Amino acid sequence: MKNLNAFVKVVTTAGMVLALLVPASAQKSSANWTNLFDGKTLDGWKSVGGKAPYTIEDGVIVGRMTKGTPNSFLITEKDYGDFILELEVKLEGDKTNSGVQTRSHIDPAGNNGLGRVFGRQVEIDPSSRAWSGGIYDEARRLWLYPLDLNQNAKTAYKPEQYNHVRIEAIGDEMRTFLNGVPTAYVIDTIDREGFIGLQVHSIPDELDGKKVYFKDVRIQTENLKATPFPKDVYIVNLKENELSATEKQSGVKLLFDGKTSKGWKGVKTGEFPKKGWTVEDGVIRVEKSDGAESTNGGDIITQDQYAAFDLSFEFKLTEGANSGVKYFVTLQEKTKGSAIGLEYQVLDDERHPDAKMGRDGNRTLASLYDLITSNRNKRPRRKIGVWNRGRVVVTPDNKVEHYLNGELMVSYQRGSKEYKDIVAISKYKDWENFGEAKQGHILLQDHGDQVSFRSIKVKKLK
Repeated sequence: MKNLNAFVKVVTTAGMVLALLVPASAQKSSANWTNLFDGKTLDGWKSVGGKAPYTIEDGVIVGRMTKGTPNSFLITEKDYGDFILELEVKLEGDKTNSGVQTRSHIDPAGNNGLGRVFGRQVEIDPSSRAWSGGIYDEARRLWLYPLDLNQNAKTAYKPEQYNHVRIEAIGDEMRTFLNGVPTAYVIDTIDREGFIGLQVHSIPDELDGKKVYFKDVRIQTENLKATPFPKDVYIVNLKENELSATEKQSGVKLLFDGKTSKGWKGVKTGEFPKKGWTVEDGVIRVEKSDGAESTNGGDIITQDQYAAFDLSFEFKLTEGANSGVKYFVTLQEKTKGSAIGLEYQVLDDERHPDAKMGRDGNRTLASLYDLITSNRNKRPRRKIGVWNRGRVVVTPDNKVEHYLNGELMVSYQRGSKEYKDIVAISKYKDWENFGEAKQGHILLQDHGDQVSFRSIKVKKLK
């Protein structure tokens, strides 16, 4: 994140808005742009999904938030595949919400016949959460790219002012920019075309009548060129066990190739376990046994060790399952059960008793096991049997963050007084300098329950 911070600071200090850098190529090829809104009529658009009205005032599309109606959308009558879209958006208040649908679709029977829009949406969020520019999958997969994944971009939104939105949908990739700041980057596997839509969000009654404004809506569909993203901005790549060219260039590497156990070994034997673990159909899976720690195939660890890193993984739990992803595993500690290390807890909180043990829920999903309780927001938690996206980031100055489906769940400083105080009252109190090793292995835990992993990636940080 440091490079992006410095970049934004330099541009701002010079008295320039970063947005000037993004549209430069568009300005040179303005003849390739097509206006989607003529400033006078709503020709080419139609209203669906809810009853919030859209009108035109002084050359601007105005949507009025209306109590008692579901999300409303003004959508294009035409579908679009690859495109670059630009527009200006302004919202009244800091408790409202809006968004821009891309490559989206509609279920005509949804919302009691009003139609239910679904597809990728670029969020416009004036609240303190500050996720404007993030990517949400409306009425389907929910959040793909919350702005917790790019915290430096949270300050890009300008309240009560027009905000410049740029969306690049080229091939499988979608990149967003807000007021010129690189905001979100998703590589997806579905929806290569669909309509574009302008959202008026459903609201509580007290927001009735609040307005959202859209203007200067234009699109480019030929001679498209993606704008480079800073190398330290995280990419959500939904293609299983694959790296994009951009990820490779930024230093991301696969820890699991989707086909073999290469790069992994058992803690007990130094070789990949002959039982208890399987690799098939793009998944590395610990099989169910007796529900105890490391009694079947045992834990597996990476061949290599890591100091500062950005680790991503997808996991899928079975009912009642328990596992974990550990880091800074040195194998120096003596233990009869699982190998010792800092642990991103992987757990069925509803059905496994471990969720009610420990202290204040510090053994629940995405927690720093037995030390720090994860964010208790229900939103990032998915149903059992659905793939989840986990992430652990350790910076060179020993700041550590846990993410679940893009949302920040835990943040702490390794080696700090606060950290040592927590360790002193945990199950790890008897191990000297627990979790403070300069480097260590990454571990997938065998806890006797079936848990699947895929898309395991790591990037060394300097």
